Amino acid sequence: MTRVLLRSGAEVRGEVLKEREEAVVLDLGSTILTLPKAEILEMKVDAEGGEGQGASGEGTMRKEDLVSHEAGRKEMSVEENVKRVAEAVVQIQTASGLGSGFVINSMGHVVTNQHVIAGEQEIRVVMYRQRPGGLEKVTFEKVKIVAMNGFLDLALLQIDDASVAELPTVVVEDDEGLVQGERVFAIGSPLGLERTVSQGIVSVRARENQGRWYVQTTTQINPGNSGGPLFNLKGEVVGVTNMKVAGVGVEGVGFAIPAGLMKQFLQSREAFAFDPRNANSGFRYLTPPTSQPAKGE
Repeated sequence: MTRVLLRSGAEVRGEVLKEREEAVVLDLGSTILTLPKAEILEMKVDAEGGEGQGASGEGTMRKEDLVSHEAGRKEMSVEENVKRVAEAVVQIQTASGLGSGFVINSMGHVVTNQHVIAGEQEIRVVMYRQRPGGLEKVTFEKVKIVAMNGFLDLALLQIDDASVAELPTVVVEDDEGLVQGERVFAIGSPLGLERTVSQGIVSVRARENQGRWYVQTTTQINPGNSGGPLFNLKGEVVGVTNMKVAGVGVEGVGFAIPAGLMKQFLQSREAFAFDPRNANSGFRYLTPPTSQPAKGE
């Protein structure tokens, strides 16, 4: 049995009957399917029905939530972690501003905040690749919105480029074992200063605010950090940086959307699929009606 992962995110399994220069012919049991090679991201013999590897070689990607996990990942210093995760953190540029994001898989999917891209017509993703001669700035002009959720303030983008399979990707925390006092760090573009690293601790692992849950952290979060990753010392994404409390005498009160909520959003992405023809994409749910007392009561 061969597992075929398509650039659209779909997956099919079947027996390869013929492989041509431009297409692959699969026997799915009930029908014969011809797939253009240009649409195929990965082909892998899957005798045990296992899970495929991410493009970066780090971790195992689960199709349902689009992100990779890696068992037994060791803790490192912030300096060592930056070397292994920084390339996967990107800058999101729009006509009205910028934010941060991160590449989650070899299909070119990028997570950011919904408020970073809401209402925008053109989106660019900028990545900084480490080369032998130094950093290389790579800009992707073709970026589409896959899904977004205004309540959670999360958005899923996809880079439309043939090179996405080679891009570095992040690993996401699997066991949600974040604890109060744990050291964490963020990478993003505060005030447009790309590749900026800040570190702190988890102040509260689950802080409720207006019906939403956040990781509260002392890590410095500033405008431009929005949508970037919050990492633990294993180099795993534990949250999506979202906002800070600003004011005279206020310091070290930042917030990130927990990785668990991000995974739920990705798993439910079809419910929040973006349709450029519909101004209300993804779906918005109205406040339920409340009962009114009858007259005379």
